[in-house]
Amino acid sequence: MASNFDPNQAQNLAEIEKQFAVKAVEHAQTYWNLLEKIPPRQLKLTRFDDEIFEHTMREFPEFADAPHSGLVKLDEDWIKSKEGKERWRTFINAYEKKITDYNFGSLIRTDAMREYSESNTIFVTRIQFYAIEISRNRLGINDEAHEVAKEDARQEREKEKIKAGKKKSSAP
Repeated sequence: MASNFDPNQAQNLAEIEKQFAVKAVEHAQTYWNLLEKIPPRQLKLTRFDDEIFEHTMREFPEFADAPHSGLVKLDEDWIKSKEGKERWRTFINAYEKKITDYNFGSLIRTDAMREYSESNTIFVTRIQFYAIEISRNRLGINDEAHEVAKEDARQEREKEKIKAGKKKSSAP
């Protein structure tokens, strides 16, 4: 790569964007599967969970205040506002040397009570994902999502049983 490459001036290539999107979707699916299998309060996402949680509560005290409405439903407009970007930038940069792919794009649910969907997902950095989801887990906000994920998995298993039964009965 040329030494005078400026990533701020680079054009997004469709194939690269697609690869990033695939990785972000895989990450979201993996996280949803974890929420199904492990009670959120017991879930450990990084070896820095305690530090990330404490830092998040310190830098974003509005998240700490019950009923934690800022964590239950994320305000995308605030996150993308000038003030939100500044506050998050300072937070994000603290993890540059600690968290691998700290600034890699991740999908996060805007409403913690609902599962991932096109209308319930925004794009954030990996460390924002960790900060928000670790906080949601520790504060019990993802307990509802855990139940939804378990029910989704149960329904999916039922569909698979029915499908397998139909294949058996239609075999010669």
